[in-house]
Amino acid sequence: MQDPGKPDELPIHRDYKDNIARIKEEYGNSTDISYREFKFCGSRGMAVYIDGLASNNMISDFFIETVSEEVRDMVTDCFQQMFDFTAGLGNVETIINWEEIHDAILVGNTIFFLDGYSKAISAETKGWEKRAISEPSTQLSIQGPKDSFTETLRTNTALIRRRIKSPNLWIESMKLGSVTQTDIAIMYIKGIANEKIIGEVKERLNRINLDAVQGSGYLEQLFEDQTWTPFPTTHHSERPDVISSHLLEGRIALVVDGTPFVVTVPALFIQFFQAPDDYYARFDISTSIRLLRILAFFIALIGPAAYIAGTTFHQEMIPTTMAIAIAAQRENVPFPAFFEALIMEVTFEILREAGLRLPRAVGQAVSIVGALVIGQAAVQAGFVSPVMVIVVSITAIANFSTPVFTMAIAARLIRFIMMGLATILGFYGIMLGIMFMTIHLCSLRSFGVPYMMPIAPFNIRNQQDVFIRFPIWAMKNRPMFISKGNMARAGENQKPGPPKQDEDQSSQGES
Repeated sequence: MQDPGKPDELPIHRDYKDNIARIKEEYGNSTDISYREFKFCGSRGMAVYIDGLASNNMISDFFIETVSEEVRDMVTDCFQQMFDFTAGLGNVETIINWEEIHDAILVGNTIFFLDGYSKAISAETKGWEKRAISEPSTQLSIQGPKDSFTETLRTNTALIRRRIKSPNLWIESMKLGSVTQTDIAIMYIKGIANEKIIGEVKERLNRINLDAVQGSGYLEQLFEDQTWTPFPTTHHSERPDVISSHLLEGRIALVVDGTPFVVTVPALFIQFFQAPDDYYARFDISTSIRLLRILAFFIALIGPAAYIAGTTFHQEMIPTTMAIAIAAQRENVPFPAFFEALIMEVTFEILREAGLRLPRAVGQAVSIVGALVIGQAAVQAGFVSPVMVIVVSITAIANFSTPVFTMAIAARLIRFIMMGLATILGFYGIMLGIMFMTIHLCSLRSFGVPYMMPIAPFNIRNQQDVFIRFPIWAMKNRPMFISKGNMARAGENQKPGPPKQDEDQSSQGES
């Protein structure tokens, strides 16, 4: 016996007017819900859809305007005849309860009620406005493709399908958020991805019980392994080529409807220093640039702290000429080195945040002009020394070299901790901070995979894409700590070389 207190379990009325009245009541007579009455084989009916989510042209061209012309006579089963007639709209199904009606109408489908039947027909007529595919805005590439994800889930999955034309690319769908009912797509390559990690991802998603999941950032906070850490344990990207390469390594991608960023798990520390251009350029160039990024990360991490330690505790480690120049510049500065660095770092962070929030036309100008004017004024007023402005500027530029924004933010936060340790203990404090940071990194996990793999624990077989990016032909195997299926990524004898004909001709010439 059904509980009358649950309205979604109540049956659909045979009188279509009662059903329309219920929809108007439950949706507060919302003005964006459209009602199109029609007559089909002697019976009256009503098409209901949300204007803006459903395509008006599709409904009019394929059903409303032609339905009366196609069927004029009475038939035995009018409902079945209408079901067959609407099959041209695509994904047509019969609905028998109100929960299915709500789910269908809120995703852009059209509901067809026919008088005299306690069931309805749902036809897929999605046709909302969507942003066109454009160039990535946060992860630019010189040689790579210029397309990026949009806010539409099916567009994003299609961009990945376009690159991985394999039936083993599986997509599983689910909804999260009791109110928002956000569509989530779980993507992985069957036979390459680790089945245990796939099961862990599904289990963590099923544990999420919120009223709203507004974007991929919600998922990252809800199912990550460790909450109390500044380092990101999930990776997100707006580039389809990046997500495709992650899937081919055995990772799992999570596509969230309404956001242009796709999340991949598990994520490793070294992964955040790999840029798309690393794989479109030669291996020697890519390796040198990647090493430069890692160096820039450490500069962004300990740059101001090293200045504080050197000028406060370890003047003997600075060349004499430079030490005299720094001391002369700081002669009229009323603050210790720590407060001097803190003032400049906080000021620069405020300018950077203001540049992001201001309109694009003035944001860039405010960031550049503000930094120049404030820096020059602070030096002339004697609040900071010129060398401090140089240190902060180099640190900020180095911070922008990190390809992934979330890892750059982590460096910005830890930088202040390093400055405090350098103020108390000098270079000993910096080394102590690096040591504790390394221990913390080694303790992290991303869906059970050690965060510092393959550095710690060290695995010599998987060093092909860590600090040194091997040539593509030499990267024969997938990361064994992520993928547990098909490990072979390239066949034998992939190393390029001159044509055999040229070798034969050169040998003949020598003879």
